[in-house]
Amino acid sequence: MGSRKAVVFKPFSPKQMQVLTWWCDGSGSENKDAIICDGAVRSGKTVCMSVSFIAWAFYRFSGESFAMCGKTISSLKRNVITPLVPILESLGFESELKVTKNLLEVSRGGKTNFFYLFGGRDESSAALIQGMTLAGVLFDEVALMPRSFTEQAIARCSVEGSKFWFNCNPEHPHHWFYEQWIKKSKQKNALSLHFTMEDNPALSPEIVARYKSLYTGAFYERFVEGKWVAAEGLVYPMFGKKCIKPAPDSFTEYYVSCDYGTANPCSMGLWGKSGERWYRIKEYYHNSRLAKKQKTDEEYYSELKRLTNAVKIKAVIVDPSALSFIECIRRHGEYRVIPAKNEVVNGIRRVSNVLAQGKILICPECEDIIREFSLYRWDEKAGKDVPKKENDHAMDDMRYFVSTVLGEKEQGFYSISVTR
Repeated sequence: MGSRKAVVFKPFSPKQMQVLTWWCDGSGSENKDAIICDGAVRSGKTVCMSVSFIAWAFYRFSGESFAMCGKTISSLKRNVITPLVPILESLGFESELKVTKNLLEVSRGGKTNFFYLFGGRDESSAALIQGMTLAGVLFDEVALMPRSFTEQAIARCSVEGSKFWFNCNPEHPHHWFYEQWIKKSKQKNALSLHFTMEDNPALSPEIVARYKSLYTGAFYERFVEGKWVAAEGLVYPMFGKKCIKPAPDSFTEYYVSCDYGTANPCSMGLWGKSGERWYRIKEYYHNSRLAKKQKTDEEYYSELKRLTNAVKIKAVIVDPSALSFIECIRRHGEYRVIPAKNEVVNGIRRVSNVLAQGKILICPECEDIIREFSLYRWDEKAGKDVPKKENDHAMDDMRYFVSTVLGEKEQGFYSISVTR
């Protein structure tokens, strides 16, 4: 394992101390079946919950199996396992991550417990955990997991004294977890704790201010204020005159993004990088219904060539469902083509962030995307976060560009410091 890392903990906030000790005798919550921690991003929920989960497992059990669940196994390893392991070593635990088995074996004082890692990406994930017998389960970002997976994991906890551990950031107020667990926490015999950034003493005022600057609208209310609120009105209320700028004289690299359509409109945008900013320099937009003419893949390819006008393009980012057009571009062999990342709500959040930070700008010539910005709205009747499927084609091609090319990697902040 190499030399052990010493972990120096900063003082915990009162709410973090509740998470660390709720299962202890005399806490007043030791008879609860579950703990729920929801609220703002970077509010100190994840690390103290994972440490508490392991400590509880060793206080109550030996030789038992547990589950640790994230949206994906890679996100679970990044957000939970990687920061957890040096803390465990500092506290006198020995751990070994068996990658091929997705198993973290942890030992201390002659006891060993087994922590299996699961990804709850979609409905099919429920089958992965069937048949197991568990003494407890931890869900990191449970609001991003399907209900079927979560309930299947809970049903596996048949060992006497087993408990459930949940943490998440807020989503839509009609989300199943909010309706079934947070609003019914007393019925579920669960301790429910709501976190704000102020509950994480490791965050400096400068870092808190930075996070507050990253979000606007419903995303600000959720990720900064920790509220379960519905997205209403314009999807991008932060878009305005400050987001529209003439193109600079030169660019260092270029991409094209494309939302393909035959009966629906087809939208393409040419993006150029200048310094740390990306500009939508020009665009192509064809509405077959208004034009009363549908175009073929080859005709759209010709429009793509006109849009780039011999500029050297790093890649064309295309709607992943447009398989025939992707193949058409590949067959010509002139452009590298990449199927776009197409997570709608996460993509909208990323676009909101880069717009608010001035990292993407729209040139005045791009009239169709400017028009769609003023019309693109949330569907308030949907009961979940869904933008209306109208006036969204330039919006989609922009989202493909931001999600696929900019690919924001959000860094975590933890209430610990590590010294060797």
